[in-house]
Amino acid sequence: MKQGGYSVPNTSKGTLYRGRQGMWSWVAHRVTGIAIFFFLLVHVLDTALVRVSPEAYNHVIATYKNPIMGLGEAGLVAAIVYHAFNGLRIILIDFWKNGAKNQKAMLWGVLILWVIAVVPFLVRHLAIVFGGH
Repeated sequence: MKQGGYSVPNTSKGTLYRGRQGMWSWVAHRVTGIAIFFFLLVHVLDTALVRVSPEAYNHVIATYKNPIMGLGEAGLVAAIVYHAFNGLRIILIDFWKNGAKNQKAMLWGVLILWVIAVVPFLVRHLAIVFGGH
């Protein structure tokens, strides 16, 4: 392969990413960020509807009271918690001198904290969504 007039050996074996923890945490951070953005967009729009027509607002809110939306709420909370913990991990990687060296261990910490925070919420929330209590 020629680059800038010089011949560069082709030693690459495909993509830069190899499916390791860093790549998957990057993907999950972007996906959760996009999901949170779209939730906030819908939330602002449906809340603004109350100024236009309180009846329409009440109708939209009533459509949210079903098990599918309950599962969506559970996913939203799981996404927010992961995004928050992973964001702190990214800050540590950027500003702590040993951050990059310890990024894999910190990812495991994020996942453990995520499970500790999300599992009790899911148990309670899903009991309410599907059991009504």
